[in-house]
Amino acid sequence: MHVQRISAIFEKDIKDFMKNMMLLMMPVIPIVLALIYTRMGSGDEDLPIIMLYIIIGVTYSAVTSSTIMTMMAEESEKKTLRGLIQSPASMMDIIIGKSLVTGLITFVSLIVSLVILDIEPFLHVRAMLGLLLIFLFFLFLGIGIGLFAKSIASTSFYIMPIMFLFGFTPFIWMLGLDEDGIVIKIADTFPIMQGIEIHDTTSWLPLGIITIWTAAAAVFMYVCFKKTMTDD
Repeated sequence: MHVQRISAIFEKDIKDFMKNMMLLMMPVIPIVLALIYTRMGSGDEDLPIIMLYIIIGVTYSAVTSSTIMTMMAEESEKKTLRGLIQSPASMMDIIIGKSLVTGLITFVSLIVSLVILDIEPFLHVRAMLGLLLIFLFFLFLGIGIGLFAKSIASTSFYIMPIMFLFGFTPFIWMLGLDEDGIVIKIADTFPIMQGIEIHDTTSWLPLGIITIWTAAAAVFMYVCFKKTMTDD
């Protein structure tokens, strides 16, 4: 791992980020939603934990996955991705350098949103670990998909399944489906739902399940990276 190469990739990406109006607007979305949610409550009542995780799901899918995916696709569109991958920078240099901007804007947006709503439920180790692991899950998924997205426009298509399946998972519970049905049982194992489960139990099992999801996303990203290296 080479710090100077990581720093060079970070500096380039932060400049690109500041020039892209679409990416600049992404971190604002969760904050606006948080402000709207504060007006939905009835005074002193705390928001249900599921509502807080809806904001987290929106942040991780619309900011984390979408931003890193767009950055990778932009490299493909400008025909600079192959040059970057074949440069002296290692896979870790590229992934860390590319992820720093996304991580920075994600956590600024998330922390501001949770401070507006109620950050207190997340001020313990298991909840923080859960937030970090879920962030990595969405980041790895975004990098993997971004590596084979050929244009920025195509990312709009790819981001939809991530948002609806993994970002908005709590909404599946609001569809009135049978709680003992297979759809709900599968949805309950998804990362955001396991994040909610952390607050309902003292067990470390939810963190273990989130870790498995994150490891699977890391393998997916690794396979996509290797495939991009060998593509003609």
